[in-house]
Amino acid sequence: MDRKLLDLLVSPDTRQPLSLLDGKGLEALNKAISAGTVTKADGNPLAQPLREALVTRDRKQVFRVDDGIPVLLAEEAVPTTQIADFPAA
Repeated sequence: MDRKLLDLLVSPDTRQPLSLLDGKGLEALNKAISAGTVTKADGNPLAQPLREALVTRDRKQVFRVDDGIPVLLAEEAVPTTQIADFPAA
């Protein structure tokens, strides 16, 4: 993802800056997705593993990136509190 674009992106509801989710975070998230335990903020399940994602500074929300395009809709956010082994900041 373009660094200039990433510097401008914020969470749509908390306005916290976003950064690329690291490998450990992505691994924990995808493990939980595979187990069928992850839902988006709108309550719908997240069924497909992610190849890339953005995370808020406090690491409480993750937003998927589809084909290089960040999906920054509040209802599409993934609360990380539901992921038991999600790494802290």
